[in-house]
Formats: sequence, structure tokens, C-alpha cells
Amino acid sequence: MPKTTGKKSITKKAAPAKLARSVARAPKETSPKATQAVGLPKELFGAKVNEKLLAQSVRVYLANQREGPAKTKTRGEVEGSTRKIYRQKGTGRARHGSIRAPIFVGGGIVFGPTPRDYHLKLSKSMKRTALLSALSAKKGDTRIVDGLDDIEAKTEKAVLALKEAGITGSVLLVVAKDATNLVRAARNIEALDFIGAKDLNPYAVLTHKNIVFTKKSLQECVAHFTK
Repeated sequence: MPKTTGKKSITKKAAPAKLARSVARAPKETSPKATQAVGLPKELFGAKVNEKLLAQSVRVYLANQREGPAKTKTRGEVEGSTRKIYRQKGTGRARHGSIRAPIFVGGGIVFGPTPRDYHLKLSKSMKRTALLSALSAKKGDTRIVDGLDDIEAKTEKAVLALKEAGITGSVLLVVAKDATNLVRAARNIEALDFIGAKDLNPYAVLTHKNIVFTKKSLQECVAHFTK
């Protein structure tokens, strides 16, 4: 067998380690970084969770999405003659007048739906308290990703940023007012919805697994909801 000296064995083992250290210390490309829930402001994420108010706010939100346009026509609204369909007596048949009566095909509908307003209201303080409760309840699933405000308008860039931040599952991306590139980059990602910082609501927060803020959108939320 060929003899191997200690010097050669040391060089063979040291080369990969040296390469690994150089790769580890090499500067990476600038990409968005996620901040854990520890750095979240207490003004938004330090409230006591009010479950009853959360349930009420979700009910109000869903009710306000209903338009209520359902409408059927009564016997006074359907088309048809007002003439008596046949004489009153002598035919052996039941007495009838209008062809538009509900008993006939094509006649009016009795007790059908009519347009109505399903709108419900919450006071401003209740809305604010419900949102702070929702954010506090989802504090552990909330991330601040630094660098998304200046991201290139490419879907692959947004996907890579979320992947590097370790974010999986449904995502609610809270965007700042002027985040045009971020919206373009994120709008084609599956299971990702974005919402304006000032439009944030408890229903949107509670129905997503992950809540992602940018630095600008977080500042807008703090300025808007903690006045």
C-alpha cells in the first residue's frame, strides 16, 4: 500500500473546510430579510384579545359584503292580461279571475324575496379594538420583511423573498400606499393576498396563516390605527 504522510492527509482534510469557510463568509446578494415577532410594536400587537368582539367584527364584515338584490315579481308586476279568464258560473271549474294569479304558471310569486340592505355597523373604537385584538392574536405568525419596499417588479423575486424568509402557506401581504412594484411582483403568487395598510381589517388578518408587513406598511399602520 502507498504510504501517506501526515502532511498530505492534513492538506486533503483542510481544503474542503477552507472552501466551506470561504463560502460561508462570502457576501450574499441583497435580499429581503424577515424579522421575527419580537420586534413588532406593542401599539399594534400588545393588546388583550377580545374574542367576542372579534366574532362580532367578522359577522359585521361578512354581512356588509352582501348586496341583497334578490327580487321576485308579484301578481301586480308580472306580464299578463287583466281580463277574466272565463265566466264565473256554468263551467264546472273553480272560480278564477286574473291569469296572473300565483296559482297559474307564469303568475306572480307570493312572499318572494325583495331587495334589502344587510349592512351592519361598528363604532370606530370597536373597529380599532377588534383589529388590535386580531393582530395580537396572530402575533406569532406575523413577520416584517425588510427590503420588500424596493423589490423589483418580478414574481420570481417576491417568491424568493418569501421562501428565504421561511414563509409557507397562505399569506396576507400588507403593502404601503406607493408599493407599485411590490404589488406587481406579488399579485400572481398563489395563496397570497395583499391589502393596503389603511384597509387592514380583522377578517383579513384571521383568515390567513401568515401576516407579512414591510417597514413602510408597518409605519403606516402605526400612524393610522394608533392616533
